[in-house]
Amino acid sequence: MIIWIVLAVVILIIAASGIKIIRPFEKGLVERLGKYNREAGPGLNFIIPFIERIIKVDHREMVIDVPPQEVITNDNVIVTVDAIIYYEVTDAFRVIYNVRNFEVAAIKLAQTNLRNVIGEMELDQTLTSRERINVKLREVLDEATDKWGVKVTRVELKKIDPPQDIMDAMSKQMKAERTKRAVILEAEGYKQSQITKAEGDKRSAILKAEGQAEAIKRVADANKYKLIAEAEGQANAIIKVFEAIHDGRPTNDLIAVRYLETLKEIANGTANKVFLPYEASGFLGSIAAVSELFKKDGSSTMKKPKEK
Repeated sequence: MIIWIVLAVVILIIAASGIKIIRPFEKGLVERLGKYNREAGPGLNFIIPFIERIIKVDHREMVIDVPPQEVITNDNVIVTVDAIIYYEVTDAFRVIYNVRNFEVAAIKLAQTNLRNVIGEMELDQTLTSRERINVKLREVLDEATDKWGVKVTRVELKKIDPPQDIMDAMSKQMKAERTKRAVILEAEGYKQSQITKAEGDKRSAILKAEGQAEAIKRVADANKYKLIAEAEGQANAIIKVFEAIHDGRPTNDLIAVRYLETLKEIANGTANKVFLPYEASGFLGSIAAVSELFKKDGSSTMKKPKEK
């Protein structure tokens, strides 16, 4: 009885060892007597105990940390570089049977290609071209690992550390560059402010000159209109006087008297000499006649009446 119980327990253990559960992100490779037999999918799978064995392969994206290593740049500067590799298995069969240890192979491959990629660049390019290095290294690793059934999704450089003396020199250089840019920007700002000020002064002077010119022009126009108006008024007055004189039909004696009155008004001024035009000689006879007339009238009026 005990023997049967022990035998049943052994059978159950053997049967249980033939039950394998594969998770959704895994694939199983079944080997029978050391030879690949089939691929097992996710879920419950049965194998023949002691004859078959199952190898599980994780298909999730995995990470490999590449240890830091020293790399010489094209300008003979030693820098310490380390990186991270992200990959995922695309073919479980090839990743198991085409490479013995994928992670070790990937690390060595990444270190070798880091030396090749960075060795073609100078230090300044290395420090400013992380994305370029990442892309180039990913392309090289992806091409090399394709036969292993692995796809390298991306490569990231964690750090690039130059020697301390190089870092100090670069710090001084960056400080000098910042100082230079600050001086240039300050000079450009001062230059721009002076240009703006000069443009403002120029514009102000132009506007002032234009204003003065406009004022002078308007004053001149006003004076011109004033002179024109005065001349027109005088011309109209002369015309009116001339028309009035002709309408009144004056005699030569009246004209001579009026002329004498005008000479009297002229003589009341500051001048002590009166010039008569040559054309006025015609009136002299009339004036003399009028004076003689006044003399005759005066003498006649001054005479005393005769006594009877």
